[in-house]
Amino acid sequence: MPILDPHALEFISRSAEQTRRAGMRLGSLLHPGDVVCLVGDLGAGKTTLVQGVAAGWGSLDSVSSPTFVLVNVYRRPDGQRLYHLDAYRLSGAAEATDLDVDAMLVSGPMVVEWAERVWDALPGEHLRIDMAYMDENQRDMVMKARGFRYEALLAAFRKQVFGG
Repeated sequence: MPILDPHALEFISRSAEQTRRAGMRLGSLLHPGDVVCLVGDLGAGKTTLVQGVAAGWGSLDSVSSPTFVLVNVYRRPDGQRLYHLDAYRLSGAAEATDLDVDAMLVSGPMVVEWAERVWDALPGEHLRIDMAYMDENQRDMVMKARGFRYEALLAAFRKQVFGG
């Protein structure tokens, strides 16, 4: 019987609002340079999670899927930026590299939807969230930390959500 990776956390969201709240808790923990990679099919709740991330991070901007513009930038009153990259329409890592991901990460955290399409352009250390549609209201989320910073981030998130 497989045992869940100690650097992972799985939970089931039972509503879009619960997914947003989880995102808000995660967003409140993000710093410039942090990368959150979202993996999941259409309808898995990726954009809903990002809405919460942006709000928890401190942006008052409305969040939408950046499928047609590729990158949305959300701002906080202090001038910091959160980058929301949608790799759905990118042909691969080279196109993501052309967007100058490294320069974005200097000034803010980044959330990447469809991250599996551009893995080679993203830092090896990141927080990966695999999201799956279960039914109209429920989404399964498995968060996996890659690197010390993300292990600490996941531990802080776990404490915020589950206490202890």
